[in-house]
Amino acid sequence: MMHHADTLPDALRLQAKARGAVTALAFEGRRETFAELDARASQVANGLRAAGLAPGSRIAYLGKNSDRYFELLFGAAKAGVVPVPVNWRLAPPEIVYILNDSAARLLVVGPEFIDVVDRLRPELPLIDVYLTVEDAQPGWQPFASWRDRNDAADPLLPVASGDVALQLYTSGTTGRPKGAMLRHVGLTQKMARDMTAWQYWDASDVGLVAMPIFHIGGTGMGLRALTNGATAIVAREFNAEQALDSIANDRITKLFIVPAALQLLIRHPKARTIDTSCVKYVMYGAAPIPLDLLREAMGVFSSGFVQLYGMTETCGSIVALPPEDHTPEGSPVMRSAGKAMPGTEIEIRDENGKPVPSGTIGEIAIRSVSNMAGYWGLEEATRQTLGDDGWLLSGDAGYLDKDGYLFIQDRVKDMIISGGENVYPAEVENAIFGHPDVAEVAVIGVPDPKWGEAVKAIVVAKPGTLPSADDIIAFARTRIAAYKAPKSVDFIDTLPRNPTGKVLRRILREPYWKGRDRQVN
Repeated sequence: MMHHADTLPDALRLQAKARGAVTALAFEGRRETFAELDARASQVANGLRAAGLAPGSRIAYLGKNSDRYFELLFGAAKAGVVPVPVNWRLAPPEIVYILNDSAARLLVVGPEFIDVVDRLRPELPLIDVYLTVEDAQPGWQPFASWRDRNDAADPLLPVASGDVALQLYTSGTTGRPKGAMLRHVGLTQKMARDMTAWQYWDASDVGLVAMPIFHIGGTGMGLRALTNGATAIVAREFNAEQALDSIANDRITKLFIVPAALQLLIRHPKARTIDTSCVKYVMYGAAPIPLDLLREAMGVFSSGFVQLYGMTETCGSIVALPPEDHTPEGSPVMRSAGKAMPGTEIEIRDENGKPVPSGTIGEIAIRSVSNMAGYWGLEEATRQTLGDDGWLLSGDAGYLDKDGYLFIQDRVKDMIISGGENVYPAEVENAIFGHPDVAEVAVIGVPDPKWGEAVKAIVVAKPGTLPSADDIIAFARTRIAAYKAPKSVDFIDTLPRNPTGKVLRRILREPYWKGRDRQVN
């Protein structure tokens, strides 16, 4: 096995030396080799230093996926500068908040967001360099021409494995987004330990980066490929038809996708006409997979399926359900997120922070080389999440079974307390999902004078069906305890989701809790 680098610059230098002529990045007809990516990263680093950006300072990227983003990411790493990719789906005030909170002094902007940023400029006093990802716009210089004014000699600055390499903002459950500071060692060491086949990447692999790079799923997928000498095919954004074309033409071997996108992919008419045999592994995350969807996906892909569980704060996946645990018949462990990956320990804790026995629900705590350094500028929030003992509190509730499989019940905060009983929405959703007329379902707690909170299901019906609330409640009661079954069902056309496909229960709850000061009764 090759020596494994524990910083992003060393990982890139290693690949540029070992396989400089291999394609590192492909994006909409542009291709660049590892040697070119390494040289361009050096030019970016020298450009950042010339702009007066000292190690530890922040720069930002607001745009859809692009090969340029990865040049910026590695270039920043060589300069000791920390990139902040901004979620472009946010509203302008949220974008302003992140840019100002991170104190970014240089901003690279995708073509779709030039007008927005031009309007916001008066509110961004700290930014003194504005670059566009692609061609020049009035008052803007293109990233490539800015980059190419600089020397390609590697600055060879000292960068430590524990230094911060990336700052990703997480929406958080309350208040403002928080900048999770991810370390070089967390972003590079994913591959270094006892790897099983699906975790292993080599130069013959081709990964599709179609999830957004402002999310760890997107950036993480790109880094997984690039730091291991594999090719990253970058898609501007997820589009089922384009993803299928890319599988066919680029011979994608590894795919990371959220279940909602997987569903779009396999239901596209092209899915059964192209040759998908090149795909070795389909990795999915952010939600468990309904059995029916897995069966359907197995009809399209002969690949191994891997479920990943992780958080921004842990540099992405730390728990995995491997291919051998996915069966079309279904099995009890398929309800789980899998087992801790090498180098990660999982503990379940009660409300006093004490470990609980297996089978008992509590808060999931994580100790891993991948744990973040903390939240940027937020000592108190960091202290609440990351203990001095190196354990990170996930905010997720779950339990470990006797074999070490992690079953995630829900966000701790999404728990419904009805008549003194804890009800975890995911469990109720799983029960209702099997109903033949239910396409999608989300479960929330609503105020109830008798029980404190009552369980309500919000259902998207399958096209052409008209299920009744009573029918769905009765069906749920055949699968879970009566106290967990919904007391009421509302029907809706589509569920609100965040960019990674997670259902936004908060938005569903709001109308029912109007005029109350807390969402727990």
